[in-house]
Amino acid sequence: MPWVYAIARYKLIDHLRRTKASKADVPIEYASDVMAADDRESAESAFDLNNLLARLPEKVRLAIQYVKLDGLSVAETAARCKISESSVKINIHRGLKVLARSMAKESGSCKQMT
Repeated sequence: MPWVYAIARYKLIDHLRRTKASKADVPIEYASDVMAADDRESAESAFDLNNLLARLPEKVRLAIQYVKLDGLSVAETAARCKISESSVKINIHRGLKVLARSMAKESGSCKQMT
């Protein structure tokens, strides 16, 4: 699950950049929520996510990257990848299933090691 938090964090950062939001726009009682924190765990999560995505076929990886991480629409992704919109949806669905299985295997092997 840490990679999900990393994705959410990067999506929030992208949103803040697009809307030109800054810490100055945040009420003081919420300032600690947006202050810099130890980013090591999210960096490790991003590294793990990149390793997992690298195992996927290119069209599947790109579909997930563009739609789920970069926020492009299915139509934009289909145009970029030169495939149909339904193929993008299928690639995302299948890719996420493979990622879930990979994560389950890895977490199972980590539990066995401890």
